[in-house]
Amino acid sequence: MDRIALILAIIGAANWGSVGLFQFDIVSWIFGGQDALVSRIIYTVIALAGLWCVSLLFRSREAIEE
Repeated sequence: MDRIALILAIIGAANWGSVGLFQFDIVSWIFGGQDALVSRIIYTVIALAGLWCVSLLFRSREAIEE
C-alpha cells in the first residue's frame, strides 16, 4: 500500500509540476477536462495517496522497511 501511495503521489507531483511550469494539466488532458468524472476520481485518489504518505513521516524506519 505504501508503494502504491508513493507512486500515485509522484504522479500527482509530476502533474502539478506540469501545471506550474507549462500551465498544462496532464490528467484533464487525458481524461476529458477537469470537470470530467474520471478526472475528479483520479484527483481524489491521488489526494488520498498523498494523505496516506503523510503517515510515512510518523512511522519508525523499521516499520517502513517491513
